[in-house]
Amino acid sequence: MSAPTESRREGNLEAPTRHPLDWRKPGFYDEGALFQELERIFDICHGCRRCISLCNAFPTLFDLVDESDTMEVDGVKKEDYWQVVDHCYLCDLCYMTKCPYVPPHEWNLDFPHTMLRAKAVKFKKGEFKTRDKILTATDAVGALAGAPGLAPVVNAVNKIGLFRQGLQFVLGVHPGALLPQYHSHTARKRLAGHRSTVSQPEAAGRTTGRVALFATCYGNRNEPHIAEDLFKVFEHNNIEMTLVEKEQCCGMPKLELGDLEAVERAKDANIPVLLAAIDAGYDIVAPVPSCALMFKQELPLMFPEDAGVQKVKQHMFDPFEYLALRHKEGRLDTTFKQSLGKVSYHVPCHLRVQNIGLKTRDILSLVPDTTLDVIERCSGHDGTYAVKSEYHDIAMKICRPVVNKVKQAECDHYASDCPMAGHHIENGLQDGRKPEHPMTLLRIAYGL
Repeated sequence: MSAPTESRREGNLEAPTRHPLDWRKPGFYDEGALFQELERIFDICHGCRRCISLCNAFPTLFDLVDESDTMEVDGVKKEDYWQVVDHCYLCDLCYMTKCPYVPPHEWNLDFPHTMLRAKAVKFKKGEFKTRDKILTATDAVGALAGAPGLAPVVNAVNKIGLFRQGLQFVLGVHPGALLPQYHSHTARKRLAGHRSTVSQPEAAGRTTGRVALFATCYGNRNEPHIAEDLFKVFEHNNIEMTLVEKEQCCGMPKLELGDLEAVERAKDANIPVLLAAIDAGYDIVAPVPSCALMFKQELPLMFPEDAGVQKVKQHMFDPFEYLALRHKEGRLDTTFKQSLGKVSYHVPCHLRVQNIGLKTRDILSLVPDTTLDVIERCSGHDGTYAVKSEYHDIAMKICRPVVNKVKQAECDHYASDCPMAGHHIENGLQDGRKPEHPMTLLRIAYGL
């Protein structure tokens, strides 16, 4: 009898794990080594194809393979690999929900972080558009567009067809993309005079009952009402609220561009401020899922030896995650004054990959006479991908199943924790209905 042979496992039974991103090592930017790894991963993806229904990176890859002379990855030109890279916007869904070969599997396949490495190599070579530098400079753009007296003008001209045609010609911003509104009366200004009404906050589980809001650049300048609603809901639940001393962009837009040194500069600006709040006894909450994920996952993987980054990771929460933790300990007010009816709720990718479960759904489901239709599909927005001329139509195609579910639900409200995803769905609906943030819905349910 022949000896038994060892066979490879087809997929993982263990939970996915992430390796630190060795972006400081010189070999990280070695283009030859990068292409070798891309070919290895693309060959595995070609033989599997489970991710075909996700972003456009995978259909692009499989089309390149199927149209090549060999109909295998070795027949694809190396320069065409960049087409795949450009369509990946690091949503992480392939890693977290589809791929059977992620670590600890021996094939060690991390598609998003390999794409991130490729984006970093491309950025290092200077192969990026001026538009992309501008779109990812959220603090500078927000400060300019949100300047007193200028914000209403910017918001108005962004809706004028002729101006948008010019913007497409000059910057490559698609005229059909919804651009964010800017407010000179920012969340920071609106909440500057806030004095907490909570005199005796109570710790519960992992939570201290004291929260410093990291408003984020988007929450501060583009949709400041979300921060106001969050303050009202949290204080209604006996959670002491304050703002962190200051904030700048979390670095996610620069990460997606591959500008890792800019990510480090953002880290160096934000971490000391957040640590000061934590050391003063506060937990940190960020209202935008991508920003919370940045501090929970991406920065800890980029800076695994940075004790400050790791400490912030342990004290950073999604808003509904925080409320759910309080509810588990009996510290959530469930006396609601108004039902919400039927709600179509879109779960953003960067919330799903936080591995906290559907906490927004769980909390909103506590409201009497309220039903939630949960949509777990990518909206295709990604912050900048959907506004670029060359990708907007593809982003709308990715969003179409989400839009169709909202239409079919005939809901009273539709919402997403990601405001940009909400507006992308609005762009697909084209019926005048506006998205509402889940925190706004919760405020309404409380009658605040």
